[in-house]
Amino acid sequence: MSEAPSPAKRPWPIFRPLQSATIPGLGYDLIAGLTLAAIAIPEQMATARLGGFAPQIGFFAFVAATLGFAAFGASRQLSAGGDSTITPIFAGGLAALAVAGSPQFIALAAILALMVGVIVAASGLLKLGWIADLLSTPVITGFLAGIALHIALSQAPAVLGLPDGSGNVYERVAKLWAEAGAINPISVAIGLGALTTTILAEKLSARIPGALIALVGASLATSALDLPRRGVAVLGAVPAGWPRLSLPMVGFEHILPLVGLAFVISLVVMVQTAATTRSFSGDDLDPDVNRDFVGVGVGSMLAGLFGAFPVNASPPRTAIVAGTGGRSQFAGLAAALAVLLLAAFGTRFLSAVPVGALGGILLFVAQRIFHLRTFLEILRRSPAEFALALLTTALIVALPIQTGVAIGIFLSLAHGVFTTTRARPIPFERVPDTTVWWPAPSPGAGETEPGVVVMGFQAPLSFLNGYEFRRGLIAAIARNQGVSRLLILEASSIVEIDFTASAILSEVIAKARGAGMDFAVARLESVRAQAAFDRFGLTDLLGPDHVFRSVQAAIQALGKSA
Repeated sequence: MSEAPSPAKRPWPIFRPLQSATIPGLGYDLIAGLTLAAIAIPEQMATARLGGFAPQIGFFAFVAATLGFAAFGASRQLSAGGDSTITPIFAGGLAALAVAGSPQFIALAAILALMVGVIVAASGLLKLGWIADLLSTPVITGFLAGIALHIALSQAPAVLGLPDGSGNVYERVAKLWAEAGAINPISVAIGLGALTTTILAEKLSARIPGALIALVGASLATSALDLPRRGVAVLGAVPAGWPRLSLPMVGFEHILPLVGLAFVISLVVMVQTAATTRSFSGDDLDPDVNRDFVGVGVGSMLAGLFGAFPVNASPPRTAIVAGTGGRSQFAGLAAALAVLLLAAFGTRFLSAVPVGALGGILLFVAQRIFHLRTFLEILRRSPAEFALALLTTALIVALPIQTGVAIGIFLSLAHGVFTTTRARPIPFERVPDTTVWWPAPSPGAGETEPGVVVMGFQAPLSFLNGYEFRRGLIAAIARNQGVSRLLILEASSIVEIDFTASAILSEVIAKARGAGMDFAVARLESVRAQAAFDRFGLTDLLGPDHVFRSVQAAIQALGKSA
């Protein structure tokens, strides 16, 4: 009888990230969990406010995400919960369907969380982790910059002591300008104080809960100095209670408008989850991104059943867990327990929290995701891609945010397609005194073989670039007709061939033969490309004796006839 597989090797074990825990390591997990709670409490309150929700909804989202990920995720350190990257996106989308903070708004957010959870979890089950690689760095940089500007604009009224704004970007800016004379200097001091405290704490040590220190200090000062009488807005009474599982009741006609928004948010969640998993994989060279998709997806579904909003993986909070020695998801569960107890028994301590302090914390988040250094690096190395990053930022700021994000995703895909379509056939020459054939840096720099033309194509061969491939090779055939008798395609970079490209390659082979030139392929190294050659009949068309492992071998075998 064969031995049963160990729990860690069984397919999809529940609570896998807890199985690596040890008794000595639990002490580290407890310290990491308490530190994580100190960071998460003010952050989840601020994120909830950013989306138009009560603070306890942010707590419930964090608890749900942590439980879901601990049960179904793979990473030992990843922290999931409410996230300021996706909150402006879905809050903007939901605001077009219901009044922010209304029961309808909250129900739609819960439905959206369920939809996002299903999409993300299904992507993990179907092993679609590659989807996270569809967004280029310039587009992600521009996307985060646009989100940062939205956060800053949405929190400006809280920090300035003005009434909350609403509407699109232009209406918010116009309202801020019109009310500039009513700015409350005390609120400004509180907001900038919270921002400064959080920045300084992070610079000193990531383990210092600067946001919590800022909130506690601002709350104590507000109570002691009776600042509400001087126009400083505070949270006021925050209901206490436990999260309850329930299915949000929303008519089907209200669900359909959420479908597109759910897919946009899901893609952003997958991109950020994959980046977080890979960044904090430690010694694991093959982190299980797909499994983490399932964990975050289940966390989002559980958040929807708790009446909260979509959740996401958090790189900063994950860094806190890693930096404080967390060794398993027991750290996240300890933090979730602390947050849950605060939501159930300690909300009375939150009533004096100034909203300006929460705004200052969100300004800290905004400056953190605005990657100025990356912008400058892109500008220095690739001005065209810098323009793409700026365009993405402008679209997200100028248009309804969900529309801007969707267009940004399209631009990223279009940029990838454009890069692929730019591939052109290029002449190869032999490196002097070797048998190595290499792209010619300039005509005549290398050696050529009399009667032989060697051309290379440095991209997958598909419908996206097949016609440029045909155009380039037919031009080479026309230039060398009557002079050369052998055309060799150096195919080391052709890793894939699709149906359209196979038909084009067949046409090029026929053109070469019609012009009196033999045709051979060298260095077709890709296993997928080799399988495509057989599947599409290209091997039979050429003949097995016309496929070689090197250009030099092709010349030695067929060069005499040339």
